[in-house]
Amino acid sequence: MEWLTIGAFAKACRLSPKALRLYDELDLLRPARVDPETGYRYYAAAQLERARLVAWLRRLGMPLARIREVCALPPASAAAEVRAYWARVEAETAVRRDLAVFLVDHLSGESRRETTTMLELRYAARSDRGHVRPSNQDTAYAGRRLLAVADGCGPAGATASAAAVAALKPLEAAELSSGNVLNLLEDAVRSAAEAVRGVAEGSADVGTTLTALLWTGSRLALVHIGDSRAYLLRDGELFRITHDHSVVQTMIDEGRLTPEEAESHPQRMLLAKALPGGAADTPDLKLHEPRAGDRYLVCSDGLTRAVPDERIRELLGEGEPDDAVRVLVDAANEAGGTDNVSAVLADVVPPTGPPVPVG
Repeated sequence: MEWLTIGAFAKACRLSPKALRLYDELDLLRPARVDPETGYRYYAAAQLERARLVAWLRRLGMPLARIREVCALPPASAAAEVRAYWARVEAETAVRRDLAVFLVDHLSGESRRETTTMLELRYAARSDRGHVRPSNQDTAYAGRRLLAVADGCGPAGATASAAAVAALKPLEAAELSSGNVLNLLEDAVRSAAEAVRGVAEGSADVGTTLTALLWTGSRLALVHIGDSRAYLLRDGELFRITHDHSVVQTMIDEGRLTPEEAESHPQRMLLAKALPGGAADTPDLKLHEPRAGDRYLVCSDGLTRAVPDERIRELLGEGEPDDAVRVLVDAANEAGGTDNVSAVLADVVPPTGPPVPVG
């Protein structure tokens, strides 16, 4: 067999030698032969197709862990995974595009009030202790504008999660527009961090996640820190719109752990970010453009650790919001109920009145 040096192979597949060494370490693209004396890597020409696929997927921006999954699939299944990944990228890009248009108009002095068809929310919330934990440290809230879930930890976890959500509740009565909602939400999260810090009283063991959606009447603003999650069900497809701030998720993103390995990893419960946090623990803030017919879910990890995403997608289609949150919580408990579980759900529904002006 004719061997290609790492330099020749890198040139042929348009991956750098540095990238090839990383992919070897991550078991994504192993060399066909390693010289036992020099440690020099050699590749076979037959490996070029896989290497080029890796290069193309990296140019799409796909994380290394997901690339490894795609490369292990047969071509038809791999194509479906790429299609699903790109649909999520396009959805996120659309959100950023709308925010960029607003900022351009605002900064150029061309912002103006527009007549927009307002949508409405139909919502429900449910929280349960589960079958194992002695108490419920989750807090779930659903209101006219605010949907929130916080998952507390430590001896005062229940108080911490309640304090975090309470700090956001004044936003129900605030004057909101697409232009100011992220700033208001960011300020509210600072207040939430201070409230949790007061509850913790200096203890590093007390904290909480916080994932919330705030409704302006035409947009949804998302704030997220920790490993509670938010999902969007649109046209039968389920999209996770948050990214876990956990130790194992960081390892998955780096390609050092697979999602399957993460499920049993000894550090799977450790958070990389939470409230009250420090200066580096900034929350994720995003603006979403909902459509009539969308269904949003905010939930604690008591649901997502017990029920796979595909099953969540199926159950989210169950009836009215009250029915859907009930079956989701029941599913987590039927799977063992090893943790507190909370679910907040909202349907985006057409308006009942004429269009009104919004900011």
